[in-house]
Amino acid sequence: MTALHGLYSVRQVRAIEQAALAATPQGALMRRAGAAAVALANRLLPSGGRVLVLAGPGNNGGDALETAALLAYGGCQVSIHFAGNAASLPADAAAALQRAQASPAVFRQADIGAGWDLAIDGLFGIGLARPLGGELAALVTALNGVRCPVLALDVPSGLDADTGAVVGPGGVAVRASHTVTFIADKPGLHTADGCDHAGLVEVATLGVDASLYPPPSACLSGPELFAGRLAPRAENSHKGSFGDCAILGGAHSMAGAAILAARSAALAGAGRVYAGFIDTPPSYDPPHPEIMCRRAADLDLQRAAVVAGPGMGAGDEARVFLAQALASAAPLVLDADALNMLAADDGLRSALAGRKAAAIMTPHPLEAARLLGCSAADVQADRLEAARRIAAAFNAMVVLKGAGSVMARPDGLAAINATGNPALATAGTGDVLAGLCGALLAQHWPPWEALLGAVWLHGAAADLLVEQGVGPVGMVASELPTAIRSCLNRLIRSRSGC
Repeated sequence: MTALHGLYSVRQVRAIEQAALAATPQGALMRRAGAAAVALANRLLPSGGRVLVLAGPGNNGGDALETAALLAYGGCQVSIHFAGNAASLPADAAAALQRAQASPAVFRQADIGAGWDLAIDGLFGIGLARPLGGELAALVTALNGVRCPVLALDVPSGLDADTGAVVGPGGVAVRASHTVTFIADKPGLHTADGCDHAGLVEVATLGVDASLYPPPSACLSGPELFAGRLAPRAENSHKGSFGDCAILGGAHSMAGAAILAARSAALAGAGRVYAGFIDTPPSYDPPHPEIMCRRAADLDLQRAAVVAGPGMGAGDEARVFLAQALASAAPLVLDADALNMLAADDGLRSALAGRKAAAIMTPHPLEAARLLGCSAADVQADRLEAARRIAAAFNAMVVLKGAGSVMARPDGLAAINATGNPALATAGTGDVLAGLCGALLAQHWPPWEALLGAVWLHGAAADLLVEQGVGPVGMVASELPTAIRSCLNRLIRSRSGC
């Protein structure tokens, strides 16, 4: 694998696997998969623990059978529910079945109830193309009710490894506490339903040679991807060294959105922050009087990183200001109402697509659906594809917000963010993210790194607050900016060795 934490599609993994099979002895990869699963299982099990193994009709079932045999020989009390046909198993899986039958493991119909120390899901792997139904759906539903760790092999059964969606309308999928995924990591484990079904994910490459992996077109985001921007500030600096950020929004009854974005920009290090209101501006923001509250018409959109959209409304005046922002040479963040106006106005769309300066778009699934002319369900069915389509169509860096936020560039490179939690599912957190993006652009971060850093920090701040007992239930957006500041400074200190 490359140093980058690559995420590979099912098609790519199959190609890597075929190349690896040609270079390894018969059955070696399956035996390695079993050994990798046992290594994780042993960390979850007491000595001599009771293990339920569900083995399916293909190679994923073979991995499960190999795991079961090794655990049984290791002293665990292993019961195997085999949901396949021995006569139709692939060769490697058939050999694994013979090893399991020769082991101390017991084959029986699953009794999924209390008393297990670990359940192992090896029903279906990455190839599932139809929703689970009938007895298999009932089996998965029962498995999801067990009160013990559940270890999924490769991918939780019923989950699409590419998209993170549960396969099929009305489908079900295993809710694992842990997943050991083989050969390469998969995007579906980290976004959409995958966030609730995969649990803690470990990658076992099974000794596959690094030369067999193509460059990934997606990766799991982390600070290493924007580490070059995490330098301590020079002593000989001033407010002008860290740029201006201008928030464009605050229509009637929506001033709070602009204030949240401005507070986020200020606490994330922008040198000066201007909050431009379409409605009459407040005299100042009492908790943060350093924010300069202005009329939107008085903002200089050429000298600042501009965040357009928080509480902007969709009136004629808002459209005029958005058109001015799009026509400027300033780096631009587009959020909320700005995105909805873009979706409805071909002239604004063309202006964005033709911009030379950097642009970042921050849609949630419904806003993304409006931009793409489809439904939110369509967006959620393949979040990576949706983010890539928006990035290409609008010539912008894009984050599709949600569980496992997906970031995409116009050239198709994508990243999935692993920080954050349900505390962010509350009004105003998107405004905070938009302001954070603007602050990093103001500090001269390149747009892709600014987006990666902002989304990671936004989620990390929510994680920090939950660790401190603030949420996830009841955390509010205004609590995020101070936590973002803490996370950013911690990163800078850790990277500089201070």
